Amino acid sequence: MNTKNIRIEDYNYPLPDERIAKYPLQQRDHSKLLVYQHGQVSEDHFFNLPNYIPTGTLMVFNNTRVIQARLHFQKSTGAQIEVFLLEPALPADYEQIFQTRGSCDWVCMIGNLKKWKEGSIQLQLGEISIQATRVGERGTGIQVHFKWEPKSLSFAEIIDRAGELPIPPYLNRQTEQSDLTTYQTVYSKIKGSVAAPTAGLHFTESVLQSVHKKGIDIEEVTLHVGAGTFKPVKSEEIADHDMHTEYFAVKLSTIDALLNHEAKALAVGTTSVRTLESLYYIGLQLRKNSPDALHVRQWLPYENNEEITPINALITIKEYLEKNHLSVLHASTQIIIAPGYDYKIVKAMVTNFHQPKSTLLLLVSAFVKGDWKTIYQYALQHQFRFLSYGDSSILIP
Repeated sequence: MNTKNIRIEDYNYPLPDERIAKYPLQQRDHSKLLVYQHGQVSEDHFFNLPNYIPTGTLMVFNNTRVIQARLHFQKSTGAQIEVFLLEPALPADYEQIFQTRGSCDWVCMIGNLKKWKEGSIQLQLGEISIQATRVGERGTGIQVHFKWEPKSLSFAEIIDRAGELPIPPYLNRQTEQSDLTTYQTVYSKIKGSVAAPTAGLHFTESVLQSVHKKGIDIEEVTLHVGAGTFKPVKSEEIADHDMHTEYFAVKLSTIDALLNHEAKALAVGTTSVRTLESLYYIGLQLRKNSPDALHVRQWLPYENNEEITPINALITIKEYLEKNHLSVLHASTQIIIAPGYDYKIVKAMVTNFHQPKSTLLLLVSAFVKGDWKTIYQYALQHQFRFLSYGDSSILIP
């Protein structure tokens, strides 16, 4: 099949508003779990997840942490301007930018942009004073220069105090105090996402202990989820949909763990899926000495005629890291995973229920060989809760 000619309308389904979970359950791991195994569908509770995972499996989590990326400024005229942090510009490194003091630049989305053509806008909150100045357009956003007082505070501290956690737009409600906890995974560590890797929201310390007791191995990757994750596919065919770029980091020790598990993994969430599958193409491009080897272009998987094994791809990355005395691979991906895609590393996944006509639904469909309607019809008929705060599934093709 020609993946580019897929009609997004074929991935539509009726999702009544009352089926979208506006809030999570009080006990995360008491959410429902849809179990899809070799074409058969059943259900359970999430706390029983380890029962469906064989001992010796490698489970991969995304340890990114959601930042309070929404900042509310005011012009001297009184106009309200919302500045939404997308990705670091100066310094361009996530770790460095959160440690900066006094000033830094971000690529941002601007709400009420027509009211802010030039000049600076202010945000005052107690002792904290932030000035934002437009630098110019950059990629799909606007580069903004931030200056703040007191300069002794890092940018991480500034947004923790002055920013707002961005919950998904389809929840149709304001961010509440409870979201600061419930919209983070219990294992989140590395700041940088503007949306949570929501499949991980069901995990509790108790479930993680059960995973360990079962003899299931755990590794973590970091992919910072961009606002583009909510970008609807507006074109009739997916050929005309531009995927957003997301940045990820994978430790050399995780590459070793993948090699020890024959380049096979269970991915927790679509962001872990995108990271693991992108590794294959990074390895492929490093082997070919491609100039942009550390970036996976949107359609690369469908243009590639040269096959190497997933193990060889990972060995190539390992050799690249060791040769350059690096302990972490830093790369980026625009990969689109849709029917016609051939999965390389991910052999099972845990994921929530995604929006109609979304790239995430395409990713799931590619994984279950087009059986997504069976899964979603079951979920709709059996009162599963949908989207970020909804219920979960484990998919084993």
